Amino acid sequence: MRALVFGKTGQVARELARRLPDARFLGRDQADLMDPAACAAAVLASDAEVVINAAAWTAVDKAEAEEAAATVVNGHAPAAMARAAAQRRVPFLHISTDYVFDGAGDAPFQPWHPTAPLGAYGRSKLAGEIGVRAAGGQHLILRTSWVFSAHGANFVKTMLRLGAERDVVRVVADQIGGPTPAAAIAEALIVAAGALQGGASGGTHHFSGAPDASWADFARAIMAEAGRPARVEDIATADYPTPAQRPRNSRLDCAAFEASFGVSRPDWRQGLHSVITELGA
Repeated sequence: MRALVFGKTGQVARELARRLPDARFLGRDQADLMDPAACAAAVLASDAEVVINAAAWTAVDKAEAEEAAATVVNGHAPAAMARAAAQRRVPFLHISTDYVFDGAGDAPFQPWHPTAPLGAYGRSKLAGEIGVRAAGGQHLILRTSWVFSAHGANFVKTMLRLGAERDVVRVVADQIGGPTPAAAIAEALIVAAGALQGGASGGTHHFSGAPDASWADFARAIMAEAGRPARVEDIATADYPTPAQRPRNSRLDCAAFEASFGVSRPDWRQGLHSVITELGA
C-alpha cells in the first residue's frame, strides 16, 4: 500500500511506520499543518494510493488560549488534505476524537449522535470533521479516545512516572471511556484503508478500547501491570480543575466499525501489557 501519512513522531504515526515500511511520513518540517495549502500541495504532488492524517493539535488545555491556531491545525488543514485527496480520487483517512461530544449521560455515543463539544479542542476537531465531509471524496473519519503507547506524552507514561515518585496518586474517577492502544488504531486504519481502496464505504466511525473504565481504574491497572506500589485514590473532576472541560462520558459505540470492517474493539489491558513491556517499566 502506497500511503502518504501526515505525522511522523506522534503515537499513531509511529505505530503506522512499524506496519507500513513503504509509506511516506511527513513531519512538521515537510508539511506544517499551520499551512493548509502546503498540506494540500503535498497530497497533489504524491503518487500515494491512500492519504492518512495522523497529525493533530493534541494540547487540549492550550487550545483554550489558542483556539484559532488549533482550528487551523485540526480543522483547516485536514479539510485541505481531504479536498486534495478527493481531487486525486484517493481515500482519505482522518483521526478524530470523543471530545466532539458533550459527555452527557452514560450510554455509549453512536457515530450519528449530535455533536456538542465542550471546549476549543473539541470545536477544532469538529471543524476538521465537517471539512473532510464537505470535500466530497471517499473518506473515513475515525473517532477514538484515551490513546496510549510507548511513545510521546500520554497517561500511561505519566502514571508510571508518578507511581515511581509518590506513595499515593490521586486520579479522576468520574470520567469514563475506552483507553485505546495506538497500535490498535494503526492496525484499524490499515484495514480500513485497504477496504476503501477496494471500494468500501467510509463515513464516520468509532473505535476505542474495551472494557470502558475510569481514569482511576486505568491508573490502577497501570500500577499493577508495572509493579508500582503507589496507591490510586479516586477523586472527582471538580477536585482536579483544568482550563479545558473534559467529557464525563467518553464511551463510544464501535459496533458499526466492526460490522463494516471486521475489526473489533481491542482489549486495552493486552495493549497495556505490550506497552509496559516495551518501556521496560
